[in-house]
Amino acid sequence: MSNHQPVYVGFGMLTPVAIMVVEQLPMHNTGALVKDVSEFIFDDAAIVACLLRQWDLPTAMIGTVLGDDSRGHQLAHQLEEWDVQGEVRFSGDIKTPWEVDVSDETGARTYFWQRPPNVLDSLDTADLSILEGARILYVDWYDGDHILRAMDEAIRLAIPVFLNFEYGHANPELLKRYAGRATICQAVTDAAQCGEVPPLEVALSLLRIGVKTVLITMADEGCLSVSGTQVIRVHAPQVRAVDGCGAGATFSAGYIYGFLMGWELEQSVCFATAAATLKVTRPGLKMFPISEIKELATHLSVECSVLAEHLLH
Repeated sequence: MSNHQPVYVGFGMLTPVAIMVVEQLPMHNTGALVKDVSEFIFDDAAIVACLLRQWDLPTAMIGTVLGDDSRGHQLAHQLEEWDVQGEVRFSGDIKTPWEVDVSDETGARTYFWQRPPNVLDSLDTADLSILEGARILYVDWYDGDHILRAMDEAIRLAIPVFLNFEYGHANPELLKRYAGRATICQAVTDAAQCGEVPPLEVALSLLRIGVKTVLITMADEGCLSVSGTQVIRVHAPQVRAVDGCGAGATFSAGYIYGFLMGWELEQSVCFATAAATLKVTRPGLKMFPISEIKELATHLSVECSVLAEHLLH
């Protein structure tokens, strides 16, 4: 196990997952031929921790309690193999949750997940001390109010908070409670999740609540990023999608990598877009080399503009 101080700390659910790749989802009460199966560690906070380890950054996880069962111990063993730091807790009163994701070649994923309340509640007793010395904390909005304690501790320690907000921005109450504590916020405008909302409108709502940098992901259309009055639109190249599972978390990991390297916003979001683009071209979550991601990033179409300051108020 590495003794290096983790620069990234993820906070959230720990779940083993099986990712199945099919050409297309079957009709109800029929089947489909599975082309590939891989196993990994979810949720997104843990995915990002594992992806950043593949790029040689020291990371840690503050996670939920695992069941004292074979799935729980196998997940703990995987974290140790990835050299992701942090205490792994077990309980005989908990059964380790399980997730199954089905990716089809449209780039979409259909998932089946377990989120038992008693497992999520265990986040409230997790030791936060590993946050000291970290350079960024990652949380997911779907872990609910359990994330607030970690966010507040990061704020106390002057550690930037990365919030994966997805479509949670559509809820005014959550917008204030969660985004109001975030430094960096990643959101989506996917019509399947929150309807047709202009990306810039979403970005402005997050900036006005106090977020410093907003990242709006738009699947195969790339992303829109806004920081202060700086607006950067990155267009994703057209590729043949094989497995879209984990693409959003790969984007997060790519941006966080750039952030921790001290890159400018444009370089970070281009790297993130390139990483997510390459990820969907093959099954599983084995990352492409940094040099290959950087090479694609240099060829992306980018538009830069300046936001009128009165729009921020």
